[in-house]
Amino acid sequence: MTSEIKQRIEQIRRSEVPEGYKKIHGDIVPLTWRQISLADCIVPYEEKTSVANQYPVLTSSRKGLMLQTDYYSNRQVTTEDNVGYNIIPFGYITFRSRSDDGRFKFNQNSIIDRGIISYFYPVFTFSDGVSCEFLLQLLNHTIYKKMFPYAEGTAQQVLSLKKLGRFKYPVPQIHEQQKIATVLSSQDKLIELKEKLLAEKQRQKKYLMQQLLTGKKRLSDFTVPWVATSLGNLFSERKETNCEKLQLLAITGTQGVIPRSKLDLKDNSSEDKSKYLKIRIGDIGYNTMRMWQGVSAYSDYEGIVSPAYTILKPVTDIDAKYFSYLFKLPETVFLFYRFSQGLVDDTRNLKYENFKKITVRYPSDRREQTAIAKVLSTADREIDLLRQDIDQEKQKKKALMQLLLTGIVRVTR
Repeated sequence: MTSEIKQRIEQIRRSEVPEGYKKIHGDIVPLTWRQISLADCIVPYEEKTSVANQYPVLTSSRKGLMLQTDYYSNRQVTTEDNVGYNIIPFGYITFRSRSDDGRFKFNQNSIIDRGIISYFYPVFTFSDGVSCEFLLQLLNHTIYKKMFPYAEGTAQQVLSLKKLGRFKYPVPQIHEQQKIATVLSSQDKLIELKEKLLAEKQRQKKYLMQQLLTGKKRLSDFTVPWVATSLGNLFSERKETNCEKLQLLAITGTQGVIPRSKLDLKDNSSEDKSKYLKIRIGDIGYNTMRMWQGVSAYSDYEGIVSPAYTILKPVTDIDAKYFSYLFKLPETVFLFYRFSQGLVDDTRNLKYENFKKITVRYPSDRREQTAIAKVLSTADREIDLLRQDIDQEKQKKKALMQLLLTGIVRVTR
């Protein structure tokens, strides 16, 4: 960032108007920008289906509008009761009118000229003279929840297109809108490519787990037969308490065992931590109520965790890191489900007394356990680095939006 831009940002923060800028209703923007009302730009599209299964059904996801498919078969969903659904042609925009956490989505699926979507999703475009791509970025830059004071309804809040039209924004000339949209779209595509790479690496890791943790594929130099035994012969339960001076840890399903301070969540832990359980480096901790969902992790920390967790310590010469991966294998998670007690899923729990009865098959040679754990740990590190890279690209996108959509940085060439 140049010194000129930094100076401009500081001036605007102090509500000073830099040279070449002006104030429009409290916003400091370039002199050539003008304020528009969305009411003057929004063009509703109100065609609805008159025949069932007339067009492909679309659904809104974090990545945009997609074909609605069956979760298990991955086949296109067809419903008999989609008469009256909203038709959304290619190039049109929609959003979920009954949700305060939605985003505006563009129908950019070139394969689908016309799709249909639930009547909860208004369909519209913008009139000539403004860039749809630019305004879409602008709308998604606006914190969506700030729009919901304009929603109407008693039982359920609805943000109509009419209410959306109340919003006013300062915007540049059309050619600058298009250039800004191109820059931001390029960043979106970069993030999308890296997210696809992340999904592929996650798929590869799942394949490795399925092959290596079941013995379908053996690493070279290992020929000793695998054995089967109950988990009670491998792990005992650690029940050490009164360790309040140790750091508070959290056991998560995706991040493993981490300091509780690293979780971006409100700390609801009890003030009295005398009954909190000690977990040592090399232990495995699991959520007693959610072990059937695979919420367990190997600990690289020493600290204390909530009594809602069960702590396992190895009692024989095994590599606990290997077993932390084995506990994530779908077949093993299903065993945890079977041995959990409770009338419904919300009350299922896997206490140690039932955990120790479960039988697993594993390499009897500890060196093979360690070798497999290293392969999977390497895959984890690659995934974590890529996640961090994606997070940085998303932060870059936010910074670009803040600079470009406010006119602090100009894209005029």
